[in-house]
Amino acid sequence: MIRPVKTLIAALAAMAILPGMVVAEGALERLSTSDQGRGWEAVGRLNFDDSGFCTAALITMDVVLTAAHCLFDPADGSPIDPASIEFQAGLRLGRAEAYRGIKRVVVHPEYVFDAAGGARLDGVGVDLALLELNRPVRQGNIRPFPTQLRVEAGQRVQVVSYGRDRAEAPSRESACNVLARDAEMMVLSCEVDFGSSGAPVFAVHEGEARIVSVISAMGQWEGQDVSLAAVMEGQLETLIAEFAMTPVFAPVGKCITVRDALATAAR
Repeated sequence: MIRPVKTLIAALAAMAILPGMVVAEGALERLSTSDQGRGWEAVGRLNFDDSGFCTAALITMDVVLTAAHCLFDPADGSPIDPASIEFQAGLRLGRAEAYRGIKRVVVHPEYVFDAAGGARLDGVGVDLALLELNRPVRQGNIRPFPTQLRVEAGQRVQVVSYGRDRAEAPSRESACNVLARDAEMMVLSCEVDFGSSGAPVFAVHEGEARIVSVISAMGQWEGQDVSLAAVMEGQLETLIAEFAMTPVFAPVGKCITVRDALATAAR
């Protein structure tokens, strides 16, 4: 019987929680060729000058979703300057499908970064952020992913991420599982590594891959390494509302909000 996630939180309380790092072995498919990467081009690497990277994914033509903790300097907890961040969509072996700067970063309003520990277990459920690109990505082969917010324990999911020792091309784990969940956090059997923070967690709905969460941290539960991710229902809407406080303009001059654009993408 799978224990409630609240029991997991108590079991993990004494552990060091490392953002986006799991050392368990698993079946990863490296997406090194254009054929292997087809359909996953909207997943990209989020680079922070020369200080490291996370993974992110497009959910509209000009907004990417990632983990909030990626947007803070681990040394002192200060927010990272958006001007120092670059999103490289579909990066593969030194070449990306698109390169974009970041003009705005919005983290979940309830997220608090812990500079001492780097990631707080009680913050996993709100470890979400949206980044607005400096220009939309309009290539026909790069399709932003829709979001589907709810998955249940026992459901199969998959993750596409960059990581340590596989930073130049993404890897896909096509079959891992939601081991447990509560109202805030999901426990996954998915294999990730340093750099995989912010990687999209997908569930397939009617033949279409939809983002259900992003990778936040690691832990160990019942003798196995696990990855932790936010339960997004309710929290993504809160984040969108925060982001939508400032309107953006469509190319044709019609005033829309990011909330409208994301709501359309989620359908």
